[in-house]
This record gives sequence, C-alpha cells and structure tokens, in this order.
Amino acid sequence: MNTAQDSKPSRERLLHALYEAAELEHNLMCTYLYAAFSLRSGEPGLSPAEAEAVARWRRVIMSVAIDEMGHLTAVWNITSALGGAPRFGRGNFPLDPGMLPAGVQVKLAPFGAEVLQHFIHLERPAGSNEPEGKGFEASYAYTRGDSRARLTPMAMDYDTVGIFYHCLGQLLRDFVGLVGEHDAFCGDPGLQLSPVELQLTGAKPVLCLKTALAAFDSIVKQGEGASEDEPDSHYQKFVGIRRELRALQDENPNFEPAFAAATNPVLRRPLRREGRVWIEDEAAAATVDLANVGYAVMLRLLAHSYATPGPSREKSLAVDLALGVMRAVTHLGERAVRLPAGPSYPDCQAGMSFTALRDAGALSVGTAWQFFSERLAELAAATKALPHADDPRVLAASRQLEALTKRARQGLADASLRSKDGAAATTSVAAQSAALPSASVAKPKQSLPQAVAPVPVSDHGVDAIEGKDMTLLYEGKRCIHARFCVTGAPKVFLANVVGPWIHPDAMPVDSLVEIAHACPSGAIRYRRKDGKADELPPPVNLIAIREGGPYAVRGQLELDGQPVPTRATLCRCGASKNKPYCDGSHHEVNFAASGEPPTGAADMLPVRDGLLAIDPVQDGPLQVRGNLEITSGTGRVVARVTSARLCRCGASGTKPFCDNSHARIGFRSD
Repeated sequence: MNTAQDSKPSRERLLHALYEAAELEHNLMCTYLYAAFSLRSGEPGLSPAEAEAVARWRRVIMSVAIDEMGHLTAVWNITSALGGAPRFGRGNFPLDPGMLPAGVQVKLAPFGAEVLQHFIHLERPAGSNEPEGKGFEASYAYTRGDSRARLTPMAMDYDTVGIFYHCLGQLLRDFVGLVGEHDAFCGDPGLQLSPVELQLTGAKPVLCLKTALAAFDSIVKQGEGASEDEPDSHYQKFVGIRRELRALQDENPNFEPAFAAATNPVLRRPLRREGRVWIEDEAAAATVDLANVGYAVMLRLLAHSYATPGPSREKSLAVDLALGVMRAVTHLGERAVRLPAGPSYPDCQAGMSFTALRDAGALSVGTAWQFFSERLAELAAATKALPHADDPRVLAASRQLEALTKRARQGLADASLRSKDGAAATTSVAAQSAALPSASVAKPKQSLPQAVAPVPVSDHGVDAIEGKDMTLLYEGKRCIHARFCVTGAPKVFLANVVGPWIHPDAMPVDSLVEIAHACPSGAIRYRRKDGKADELPPPVNLIAIREGGPYAVRGQLELDGQPVPTRATLCRCGASKNKPYCDGSHHEVNFAASGEPPTGAADMLPVRDGLLAIDPVQDGPLQVRGNLEITSGTGRVVARVTSARLCRCGASGTKPFCDNSHARIGFRSD
C-alpha cells in the first residue's frame, strides 16, 4: 500500500482519513442493506427449507449491516473526540474511480452468488486468496496519493480494510506522540453518541488514545480484517451463507433466493447509462423516492445528534427518530424490489438507490426541529398516498412515519419552549405532578358530610374522591387488580358493592398513603390536604418483572415525552388494549414469561435516581433511558443499566430485553 505522505502527522490528515473510513463503512452498510432488501419473503416458489434459509440469511446480512452502523458510529465518535465534525455524506452509487482504492469496488446489487463472493472478498482477512465476485473486478488500475511530502492530506491505498484501520491506528499514535493526549482529544465528549442514546458496539465514548485504539480494534475483529478463524466475523458469516447457498442450489438448480433487483438503480436519466438502471415505472420510482427521502432525513437526524450535547432528551430523541425512520425505509426498500424497473428493463425489478444529498451535515440547532417536523410530515403524507397503499410493507412504513411525525412535533414544541425561556426547560417534580391529568380533577367547593358516601368527580378517566384530609385519585383504566387496596384497606376500598366504593376518611391518612404506594399500576394516587408532602419519586428507579405479567415501574417517570405518576405497570405480553399500560390481558392470552430472568450486567450505578424516560417504539419495544435497576419479581437484581430496549410484544427469546422478534411476528402497538 502507498504510505508515502507528509512526514509529520497532523489533525487534518487524521480527519481526512477518518472521513474516508466513514464513507467506507457507510457504503458497505448500504450495499448489505440492498442485498438484504432483495431477498424473497412470503412469496410462493420456495420450499420450506429454502424459505427458512433465506429468512436466516436476511437476518445475518441485516446484522452485519447493523454492525457496520456500529463501526460508523465508532468512526464518528473518534472524529468528534479529535475536534472534528463527523462525515455523514458519501458519493452516490456506483462510486467513481479514485474515491476508494482500485481494488475496493462498491455498488448496489441484489443478493446472489457473485454478490456474496464480493462481500466475502471485501471482508477477507489479510493474506486470504478469496477472489473478487464476477462483475466486481476493478475497472481501472490506479494509484492514489503522492510520494512527495505535502501538507494537503492525500488518500492512501490499501489491499484490505483491515490494513487501512491498522494504518489509521498508527497515524493516531504518531499524532498523539506529537501533540500529547490532552491536546489531541480536545473534542467535547458530550457530543459523541453513547450507550445512553444508541445500543451499538461502536457507541462508546472516545476519551483518550486507549479508547480510540480499542474502537479500531473492535472494528477489525468484528468485521473487516478479522482473522480467518474468527467464528463471529463478517467473513465467516458470509462464508457460511455461501456454503448453504451452494448446497441448496445443488438440490434445486432453479432456486432463486432473491428478486432480480436493479444493479445501481437511479431515479433520473443518467448521463452515463453503463452500469446503471433508470427506474421508469412511476409506482416504483415514487416508492424509491420516499425511501431515499427517509434515508436522507435519517442522516440529518444523526448529524443533529452529534451537534447536540448529551445526555439529553433532545439528543436521544434525534437518535430514536433516526432509527425509526430507518425501519420505515426498510419497508419501502423491500417494497421497491417487488416493483418493475420499467419498459427499458423488462426482466429487472426496481430497488432503493440510497441517493445521497450534496450535504448531509447538521442543520442550525435553533431551527432543526422545524425542519424535521415538516419533512417527516411530508414523508408520512406521501407514503400514505403511494400507489398500492394497501401493500403491507407500505402500510407498515406509513404507520411508522405517522408515529415519528408526532414525536418530531413534540421535539419542535420542546425546542420552542427552550427558545422562549432562553434555556433548556427543567421540570421539577411538583411541576410534573401539576401537569398530570389527575391533578386537573376539579375539587368540590364544600366537603360532603361524613355521613354521606363521597361521590367521585371524574375528569379524563380519573376519579377524584374527596376526604377530610386527602383527595384519593383512582384511574380505572390503569388498574391491574393487584388487590393491595381491597385487602390492605377493606374499609376504604369496598369490593363488590353498588355505588360509591372508595371512602378516604375510613382510615388514617398516613396509613392510607402506604396503601396507595403499594398500588403497582399507579391507578391509586392521592393529594394530601394536611400540609404534608404528596408522593415523591423513590430513591432508586426500579422496574420489577412480574411473573407472567407486566413491568412494574417506579421512578421519576416520563412516558413518551410526558411526565406521568411515579408508578406504572407497562404491558409486556403484547395483548393490552390500553398500550403501553397493562390492562390484565396477559390473563386472557395465557401469557407465560418468567419473572425470574438471569442476572446480567449488575455493576452498581454511581447515581440511582433521576429522570427515567420511557419511549414506546411504534410496533416495537420500550426504549428506556435513565438510571435504572431491573429486578425479578422477588427483588433480585437482573440488571443495572442507563439504557435498555425492553420487549413488549411477548415474543423475545431474551426477555426482558428485545431481540427484534416484534418484526418477525408483525407486532402492532396501536
């Protein structure tokens, strides 16, 4: 490889190399996604064994694409740590010669034997003799860089991606040796992505040379540049698919696991037609257009997350929206390969082109949420109006985008509030309580005589029952009939009676407060009139996993961006008709799930309270952020985390954590 460049390492040279690393990981991610989108699913013509294999290959290729996203995040974090702005753009497919070394070919193509061989060649270990896939051979022979010393950074040549990262690591060591570690890593760590926002291997803060080199090492070991016998490497995963593909094709020479999607599809008449497919069919072009728009919005959101200090709700929301948009893009990308490219290509299907904007960088922090709310609304409306809008993939994308639009508008409202106040709004516990529906219940002007049974006053489904020293609040829709009330305070909560059944004055206030605190769902709450404090969040945020039942949550809670009472039970069976809350449907569907999962990461957290934000992902898991202890039903620690994705479809094989089974079973969260 060519390493002859300017003799002295510099920050500019490092950033230049990291920008190429970002483009490389970004391009590989797109090519893997395209191949995965092209695989058949649910269509006739595959035997049960073939269909099972194709579904498994899709999961493997998607997991590799997600790994590439993790590698990309690691590169972005290192770039930010060095004081640079991460690179989100890239060249459009197919890449022009010189963008990468001559031996590294990148283009969009559907899954097949030669594409798979191309992936194996790209991910091959150093010294491997795996050939390039047919049709992916270098079209030009050229050498990048210059042997003469220059201050202008120049690209380097490399045979494998692993070698490229080894050279990057050495360049970083040399730079740190020149300027010192403190000056080298001058970026704000709060601008990087961390496990609080994103649960990917690469989302680890880079603070020093050791953590930066560890990120490079993780990229090499997991993917490009792994040793030949690394069992979980991308190379071995692709080799395994090749072995299975050959066996199935030996049994059935007519086996076609993928649609004949376009190679390098484009949406406008290309200046150079060779190696490109112009999508002429209007329905296909409209679908690809929306997939591309979603992809571009995703990049804008990620760029905004790197311009927003964290941990913060705004940073997390930007990442959540980006991931949500990518799920919608996946549905649209899979729809595109099922549509014809057009009359000029009678034997070819369409495909998502991953069109890159001229610039995908961060927008102005002050106006970004205006843009996101507008753009997502446009995208949601256009997806709903697509031809064949009854297609299940289009319907799923439309549902996803409508939900994301609502969340983006919440981000816009929060941004407007910050702008009005001149600073980020901080909400006290008292202010949160005032914002709850239960606090808006009207009080009677006069207390009823004690001889008369108190009559509840209802507002927004919350009953307010007035007593002498306390107002008891009851929200029947959230009740899971845990029975702590009727067994602990039978004179206050009368079971199986006609008419008023809650009598606040039948028990001393302090004792009744304890009964209310025992209610896991938060259906029973209170407001004291004796001058003592109302309920405060507990000193430790907890989620207890109930045997065959819901999550019992306690903490300073924020649900879908809105403050809620400090106790809640959230559905984990997938059957509740009051999602995200439990309504007891787990009994109806005979939900069977242990309340005693094994203990995982349980290191003590330095802080155990604070805001616990729970965001239900549309048709997906509960995204939880904040200091949290997850416990079994008996109180044993299962995990101590600051971020988690908790299953709420009931199908995960790694309960309580999500394993993406919601996509497999078609879970719907409405």
